[in-house]
Amino acid sequence: MTAENLVLLDIHDSGVAVVTLNRPTAMNALSGALRNELYEVMQTIRANEAVKAVVLTGAGDKAFTAGLDLKELGSEGNVGKEATDTDPRVNPVNAVRSCGKPVVGAINGVAITGGFEVALACDILVASDRARFADTHALVGIMPGWGLSQKLSRTVGLARAKELSFTGRFINAATALDWGLVSQVVAPEALLDTALALAEDIAFVDPAFLAAYGELISSGYSMGFEDALRHEHQVSSVANADVTAGDIEKRREAVMARGRARQ
Repeated sequence: MTAENLVLLDIHDSGVAVVTLNRPTAMNALSGALRNELYEVMQTIRANEAVKAVVLTGAGDKAFTAGLDLKELGSEGNVGKEATDTDPRVNPVNAVRSCGKPVVGAINGVAITGGFEVALACDILVASDRARFADTHALVGIMPGWGLSQKLSRTVGLARAKELSFTGRFINAATALDWGLVSQVVAPEALLDTALALAEDIAFVDPAFLAAYGELISSGYSMGFEDALRHEHQVSSVANADVTAGDIEKRREAVMARGRARQ
């Protein structure tokens, strides 16, 4: 792809697709054109059976994404509609989810408001030590419509979520790690390699099994604990009934072979 693309796509032989939001001079702000292009790229990934996992990042070292392009919206857009539309061509969170593959967010800089929501759409977050997160919805007077008000509290806890959302304050990568928002913090130059290695480990797992496992985790997370345990039992009883000793041995051999190849 060329530099004119607002979203770059690079598919690796390992089965990992790297998707880069590409408006570095505008802090990768989510213009209407970028959001539409993000959806098209995610559909390309969805249709490509060779792609097993995705890394999502931002161009440059200043921003993952600063969120909706408020300059664009202030001159020609309907802010309220843009912030709540469920159409994945407009809603980048739904665009990310529409790829149907596990997504590792490589947070290279600031993730602000709508950009924070896009980060929360990823399954796992890895951050550069330059990364910072902020929810400025209250400061600009726009209610979140892409899931942040519900996801953030479930990730960092109610009090911490309210602290972020009520004040608009930034937290740095070290705090994000301490709060459980990100799983790793690395030097900027190591960010993409770290995210790729994680995505490649994910890509090794059978895609159909991974999709089912991901759904089990996500659906159970929205339930009470006892209901979630019953749900797990129901799902696993059905899924595991067809697993044979031969299946287990075949997978064990594949894991061992992969380990030997990495030595």
